[in-house]
Amino acid sequence: MNRVSSSLSGRDLATVAVFAGIVAALGLVPAIPALGGAVPITAQSLGVMLAGAILGPRRGALALVVFLALVALGLPLLAGGRGGLGVFAGPSVGYLVGFPIAACAVGALTWAVGAPYRVGWGIVANVVGGVVVLNVLGIAGMMMRADLGLATAITTALVFVPGDLIKAVLCALVARSVHAASPGRLPAGYFHQHPEAADARG
Repeated sequence: MNRVSSSLSGRDLATVAVFAGIVAALGLVPAIPALGGAVPITAQSLGVMLAGAILGPRRGALALVVFLALVALGLPLLAGGRGGLGVFAGPSVGYLVGFPIAACAVGALTWAVGAPYRVGWGIVANVVGGVVVLNVLGIAGMMMRADLGLATAITTALVFVPGDLIKAVLCALVARSVHAASPGRLPAGYFHQHPEAADARG
């Protein structure tokens, strides 16, 4: 219990709440209809990437869990003012469930390399977690809830990719600024803590 309390301090919980709010605020950006409007193109995946890149895997995922809990309670926080349990029964369920998983993946990859934050690796982490992982789960959701075949679901998901790649770059630039302004937020990565592994790799 004490270990959990120390790892999630009041400041951590406040930061988690702030990032849940950022994802909600990005829902105010007008959505672009896709798949007949059932799975719109939104700016909220940028918030998912930012949560992972800035908060790390656990707190980043938690921020999105908090966000989804608020959506489930009926708050209209998704793009287009959507909310309530019904959205989890629709074609976008894979993307919604994927939000915390993608944030965790982005954070895990970012934290693995650690300080100093590098834009190049940041973009890779954002693409793997915030584009590949999220769209794989989104495709699965569309296949289950929209009764789409694999090829059709992949083709539909490809519509999101160009914008997602732009978000990945933008997120990396923002994350670099945040980590530069707040040194110590990003811990030393594995190869910094284990120089013998870095030597072996080289």
